[in-house]
Amino acid sequence: MTSTDQAADQAADQFDDSDLRLGSRTALPETLRVLVHALPQEAWAAHPNFGGMTRFWLERHAAFRELLDRIAADAGATAAGTIAPDAYAPRLYRLASTLLGELHGHHSIEDAHYFPQLRRLEPSVARGFDLLEADHKDLDARLHGFAGEVNTLLQAAQAGTLAAGQVEPFADTVAGFRRLLDRHLVDEEEIVIPALLKVSGG
Repeated sequence: MTSTDQAADQAADQFDDSDLRLGSRTALPETLRVLVHALPQEAWAAHPNFGGMTRFWLERHAAFRELLDRIAADAGATAAGTIAPDAYAPRLYRLASTLLGELHGHHSIEDAHYFPQLRRLEPSVARGFDLLEADHKDLDARLHGFAGEVNTLLQAAQAGTLAAGQVEPFADTVAGFRRLLDRHLVDEEEIVIPALLKVSGG
């Protein structure tokens, strides 16, 4: 682990405002919305610095939301009996594996590279990057539980015992994780995208 990684972990671990931790907050505090007030979302696409990086960031976030929506829809349909369990398992494996791998990679590169650079370039919202890194730790813990539930369902499918009733609790897990992830993604966009537009070529 590099000194930059250690500093990021320390900042996330020391983020002790429980009202702002993921699962508690309903929006960013106004002190962390200074950039998005100056560069509101409706102005992003027309900004002269809106380019490949900002577009890629937003596309990644849209992909995460879509993956979770598809996982949720499949789980709901299987619990309702619309999708047979033997047809559900390979779909779950493909979508969940993609989500877990993509999210882990995205968060890792943010924590190791983008957030430290943006924290230095835009110190007015440095506390926001501490918050986002703390989110990643919270999300990683929930992803561990998510992966465990996926593995349990896949093992039952492999044994030929997967039933619709087993999928219903997982559908609730997916819905809860979708809400948390969306809160994180919205808040991250309000901090990161205006910062990118302000300090770089987007």
